[in-house]
Amino acid sequence: MKNSILFLILLVVWYLTNTNLIGKSYKLMASQENEVFVVNHGWHTGFVVSSAGINEKIPNLKDRFRKTKFFEFGWGDKDFYQTKDFSLSLTASAILWPTDSVMHVVAVPTMVENYFSNSEVIKICLSEKQFSSLILFISKSFFRDKKGNLEKLQKGLYGNSQFYKGVGDFHLMNTCNRWVAKGLQSVGLEISTTYKLTASSIMNYLTKVKKNKNLGSSFECKVKLN
Repeated sequence: MKNSILFLILLVVWYLTNTNLIGKSYKLMASQENEVFVVNHGWHTGFVVSSAGINEKIPNLKDRFRKTKFFEFGWGDKDFYQTKDFSLSLTASAILWPTDSVMHVVAVPTMVENYFSNSEVIKICLSEKQFSSLILFISKSFFRDKKGNLEKLQKGLYGNSQFYKGVGDFHLMNTCNRWVAKGLQSVGLEISTTYKLTASSIMNYLTKVKKNKNLGSSFECKVKLN
């Protein structure tokens, strides 16, 4: 019985994330300052942005990481994201019931494509207004105490990284990839966050938008910064 229920859940997720539900996209105006990268790690995706834009909004990160060119941000289930020991029960708990969330922050000191050479990376360029919207979205994903400080948890998964307490519950219909979709939506992309539950659904969406003749050219940065 339990196996049947799990199979039906996975079947629904597959259908929702593999049907062609890509909406229209607002045109993103290229800016020579605001490169944003979306990185595909297989199961989940994350944003990589310039540290200059982040340090002003989240000064705690500057104190923790000191000098770094970029930051990678990911959002996910508190227990599943932080564990190094995969288990079926932990996976089921993360998917089937609302659980606490965390933010994963990684210092990226060099060229993004080189640092994530084994991962799929898509770059877009944003205007100042769009970039500020994305930074605000990322900033609001961190839990803050009464003094406005971040709550540091355990060390991150790779490189110079750190987990922090996040905002929002993780569950089947609110995954790490839907978090990225919400971030893309915050900059003006008309993306359906409801159905962006897998990493492939995010990357396929961005690939199709960039191939659109009316939109693709606006994603090209005027000047390469890294």
